[in-house]
Amino acid sequence: MKASPTSNMDVKRRNRANTLRCILSCERISQMELAQQLALSWPTILQNVKELLEMGLVQEVGQYESTGGRKAKAYAPVKDAKLAIGLDLTRNHISVVLVDLSGQVVRYQRKSKPFSLDDAYLQELGVLVRSVMDSPHTNETILGVGISLPGIVDSEAGILRYSHILDLRDVLLSALSRHIPYPCSFINDANAAGLAEIYGTSAVGNLVYLSLSNSVGGAILTDGTLYMGNHLRAGEFGHNTLVPGGRRCYCGKEGCLDAYCSARLLSDRAGGNLAAFFDGLREGDMEKQAVWQEYLKYLAIAVNNLHMSFDCDVIVGGYVGAFLEEFGGPLRPLLEERNTFQAEASYLKFCRYRLEASAVGAALAQVEQFLQTI
Repeated sequence: MKASPTSNMDVKRRNRANTLRCILSCERISQMELAQQLALSWPTILQNVKELLEMGLVQEVGQYESTGGRKAKAYAPVKDAKLAIGLDLTRNHISVVLVDLSGQVVRYQRKSKPFSLDDAYLQELGVLVRSVMDSPHTNETILGVGISLPGIVDSEAGILRYSHILDLRDVLLSALSRHIPYPCSFINDANAAGLAEIYGTSAVGNLVYLSLSNSVGGAILTDGTLYMGNHLRAGEFGHNTLVPGGRRCYCGKEGCLDAYCSARLLSDRAGGNLAAFFDGLREGDMEKQAVWQEYLKYLAIAVNNLHMSFDCDVIVGGYVGAFLEEFGGPLRPLLEERNTFQAEASYLKFCRYRLEASAVGAALAQVEQFLQTI
């Protein structure tokens, strides 16, 4: 049975996109190396590179040293051939990033601004989007704007179903982007951060991302693709029961993970300033050290539960995650102790990004959409 023209085109497009992804991950690469890494035929690689050169997405950058035959040409990505903008809207801040095709952050701003549906706030979003653009880049260079939101985002229906952080329910997403002069897409903040953490890395298998910000959330990725669940609520780890009958959560239930591991539990001990809490740890503040030890105890239970449920790497990020490279050392032995099968915790990973993760992931959703269409 012959493959349909549509399926043949889909295969060609997918191979071309994968060729570009491979080139984007390198400083330079030869066609032979591309064929070996992608397990594609020599004619397919020749055609893909030719088309990517014509699109202006790849450039020839000299030759490799000869190993006895003809010198191989070297190719490199034109990373800024296309750019995407990401916005992360939180209760009190707006983050905006400009990223290139490789996922590299070209520009980043974070502004203190309480969220509002007032027109003045929405106009400010448009101003920030325009301000983050590099002057040499034209409108044709910008793929679009990805907008990250803390809540249940129903992109298909175009509705923000619910956000406790922003105190919103059933709001049209288009209302948030009416002053932004580019195509916009919308994504949950933890899902965006999870995508940012794996983009351009070899970690494209299964993993769980745990976000420890002013609320606790997360993302589940299978083969690099977000698992959304039947009601778009997959990854709402903050409402897993950690301690039956325990502390009251903002949702009204008792013992939720959010009540034990949100960033607010730490920032509230330092006048609302999370960085000041960790400054206190550096200075040997005994009270803050006790709070941190208790926090890690509950976090270890949560991370172990995720690992036992999904049997994959767990990346811990969010506001607290940004400090774990320095202060998360005691977490690993706690996880080793809880691991039923072997006393190790190599599955635990700390986040690559700090405050900009969700904005970056939202922008990369635009990049990924572009790569699927080339």
